[in-house]
Amino acid sequence: MNVLFLMTDQLRCDCVGWGTDSKLATPNLDRIAAGAHFSKCQTVNPVCMPARSALLTGRYSHQVGALQMSGDLSRDYPTWPKALQTAGYWTAGIGKFHFLQTWRWARERGRGLNLVELTPQTQEYGFDRVWESAGKQLALKNYCHYGQYLEGKGLLEPFRDMIEARGANQNVPSEELAKDGDAWPFEEEHHVDVVTNREILRALDERPKDQPFAIFGSYCSPHKPFDPPQRFLDRVPYEEVDDFVPGDKPLSGEDKQNLWKLRRAYKATILLLDDLVGQVLDRLEADGLLDQTLIVLSSDHGEMMGDHCRVQKQSFYHQSQQVPLAIRYPGYVQASGYDCPVELTDITATLLDAAGLNPQEALAMDWPAFQSNIPCRSLLPLLRGEVDSVRDYAFSEWGNQWSSLTESDWKYVLFHAYEDPDDPAELLFDLNADPNEEHNLAQSPEHQEQINYFRRRLTWLRNQTPHAQTSWAPLMD
Repeated sequence: MNVLFLMTDQLRCDCVGWGTDSKLATPNLDRIAAGAHFSKCQTVNPVCMPARSALLTGRYSHQVGALQMSGDLSRDYPTWPKALQTAGYWTAGIGKFHFLQTWRWARERGRGLNLVELTPQTQEYGFDRVWESAGKQLALKNYCHYGQYLEGKGLLEPFRDMIEARGANQNVPSEELAKDGDAWPFEEEHHVDVVTNREILRALDERPKDQPFAIFGSYCSPHKPFDPPQRFLDRVPYEEVDDFVPGDKPLSGEDKQNLWKLRRAYKATILLLDDLVGQVLDRLEADGLLDQTLIVLSSDHGEMMGDHCRVQKQSFYHQSQQVPLAIRYPGYVQASGYDCPVELTDITATLLDAAGLNPQEALAMDWPAFQSNIPCRSLLPLLRGEVDSVRDYAFSEWGNQWSSLTESDWKYVLFHAYEDPDDPAELLFDLNADPNEEHNLAQSPEHQEQINYFRRRLTWLRNQTPHAQTSWAPLMD
């Protein structure tokens, strides 16, 4: 069984066609969802680098020391590409990885990491072939294979100028929003996702034909800046629909105007992705590989887009925390929908399971300490109808700010920075009565049993998943 994992960046669940509340038609993404789709897949950390580090290793972000975008993922951790490589697969990593966050945010332009020079080290994560894009905004500081491509076209510095002009990331609406949402200012063929897709197709063409393949294809959209080529922006009408989920304070009229413009551009970048994914699926079908390949599509986290008076990510609200997940598993293409809780790292186990590997065994080591605690769970038993669920609740965390558990009906959030140990800062949402998570029930006397249940479960989960230790010093011969 070949493996193809296609990843997006910052994709909301309501912006894919198969969702019941979908705001956008995505016919090519839906071709993957025709196998199976999950309505309650939750990232284990709603920020790029921690989510991607967890996904690569099948562990929670606190287990690999990646609670937020700070520091680098150790190459000592077992990874799913390395496990497949060891099992005889030819492996390729194409696009945005973001396992490394070496530099501080104030680092000067162009003075970050040279990811081209670091290719041999990146290959140690388990990739035979690497073609890396730093990401849209990260390319302002880092140099990568996409930057090398732009440099050859005389576009690297103009591209970085565009990134700077589109405004900084903000967690709440601000004047920065007005700077973004315009069309890609260069020829479409140079857009990062278009170039990435060409490299994915190149990997399919040039793979060794006597080995199964495992390709990680990682697009940068619809992450900020929202920069669709003009022909995709033209396909999305500008709409002033005031359906923002209320937050701590009201959005101003200017905020809404800016957000309506961003919504249009955000959707248009997703249409670009839909077109590109369609090209990949068409190539697999033309080469007779479609029914020999497990195909998974998901994202690292969502996007608030004005809901709860927030933008961007790192929030515990479902617009940031929940991600789309579609799986096409040959032999089980049944358009099945699942609403049980699953986690982003369950993708990790699913990729390994499809290759005939036991995920816990493939990702664990017996030394150094705590390398055997692997929380990811394969979703293939669900698709085969062998089980109704693989976990009771989904876990997520961000930085040293909060942790959460989400069941089918309830969601619990614990804030870490409370001052009184006898009075923790908590949220409890009844997801059936309050799907937009607007009404906190944590202080309600009739819900204290539910609160205590989640406190016990969160403590137990944390105790079961300590930080795995790593090693680097060479032994004597």
